[in-house]
Amino acid sequence: MSPSEAKKSENKKTPNLRALAAKILFQVVDKGRSLADELPDAQLKLTNPKDKGLLQEICYGVLRYLPQLEYQSKEFISKPLTGKQRVFHFLILVGIYQLRYTRIPDHAAISETVSACESLKNRHMKGLTNAILRNIQRNGSDDLEQLFEHCADAIKYNHPGWLLKKLQLAYPDDWINIVSANMQRPPMWLRVNQQKISVADYLELLAQAGIEVAHQDSHSQALCLDQPRDVSTLPGFQQGLVSVQDGAAQHAAVFLNAQSSDSVLDACAAPGGKTCHIAERTPGIAKLLALDVEEHRLQRVHENLQRLQLNAQRICADAGDPNSWWDGQAFDRILLDAPCSGTGVIRKHPDIKWLRRASDIEQLVSLQGRILAAIWSTLKPGGKMIYATCSILPEENRQQIERFVAQNQDAEWLPLGDGHQRDWQILPGQDSKDGFYYAKLGKKA
Repeated sequence: MSPSEAKKSENKKTPNLRALAAKILFQVVDKGRSLADELPDAQLKLTNPKDKGLLQEICYGVLRYLPQLEYQSKEFISKPLTGKQRVFHFLILVGIYQLRYTRIPDHAAISETVSACESLKNRHMKGLTNAILRNIQRNGSDDLEQLFEHCADAIKYNHPGWLLKKLQLAYPDDWINIVSANMQRPPMWLRVNQQKISVADYLELLAQAGIEVAHQDSHSQALCLDQPRDVSTLPGFQQGLVSVQDGAAQHAAVFLNAQSSDSVLDACAAPGGKTCHIAERTPGIAKLLALDVEEHRLQRVHENLQRLQLNAQRICADAGDPNSWWDGQAFDRILLDAPCSGTGVIRKHPDIKWLRRASDIEQLVSLQGRILAAIWSTLKPGGKMIYATCSILPEENRQQIERFVAQNQDAEWLPLGDGHQRDWQILPGQDSKDGFYYAKLGKKA
């Protein structure tokens, strides 16, 4: 085989990552698939780590700026692309994103995006794709803020209108800061496994590896890195010295404060970060049960426990149906990280903005209430429960707890601790953390 033939053969084996991005975005936006499900499968088709990273950057970026990208594309697309051509709509958005929101050289962004048409098996779309991207390149305004100044809020702030209205109502003084934080790339937080190494000693390992820490949380001991990085570069990651977990989520085990004699339930436990943190903080705990309704997600709990060399019982079942899993032995402490809208973690999961609907919130509130009532029956008198969500919507959080306490005479609202007298609503970006909510309930003896 000649060198030129070998090169052609190699090119055939390497997928065009812009084409992969367009397919992923089509599945997420039009078909309602989760980016967390679609992206990893596509990344397996790429061998170069930089290509995997660029694919992620493009997919995340298009989903962050989707309304503005749609707005810019409409000026140059006379008729909507539908049917088999629909994926090319997202390919064009991929091209616009590269031109307007990244430092990728224009010629590379345009040529690679146009080349993706062949990978998507439609060479006839090359002309249209090229023409639109060339027009964007020539005619696009350098001042994006001015370009969208008079647009509807949904376009101006890159959030669905229903969500903006909820945020404006709940946080009249903070909603702009919230949507701004949602548009940022998330920092990388670490949780040190203090069964294996002290925080001080792990900080020394990071320093030796040339990895800088931006700051350390004084209550949970969580470490925020100055720059995200591949976990393979973290000292002792495979040996279980450290895990990746947001600084907000690390307060769950702290507030739960399980003791070694306790029987503890982590309801809705997957992927297991909080289960592992409870086990790390409480060596020799009497009983730790991780419960989740999805088998494939419960497997993640197993994998995390195994890497960290920790133990917990695992059951796949519906937390809202104790008859299907509970042995009748009441728990001393329960962590309920309830299913929620995820509106506090949009910066990590920008697809949430487009997968969620206003009608979902009422259904989620109902589901949370059902699980909360069912799990409450498994808590001992005198026992304590931490209720948590990664939502920032009051109806899923404080209003949910207010209603529960009003309806259950044996429930009392307890101080969280660490200076929080009642509950704690962390907003996205606050102290560089995800949006999160915590409340502590006690069961009267």
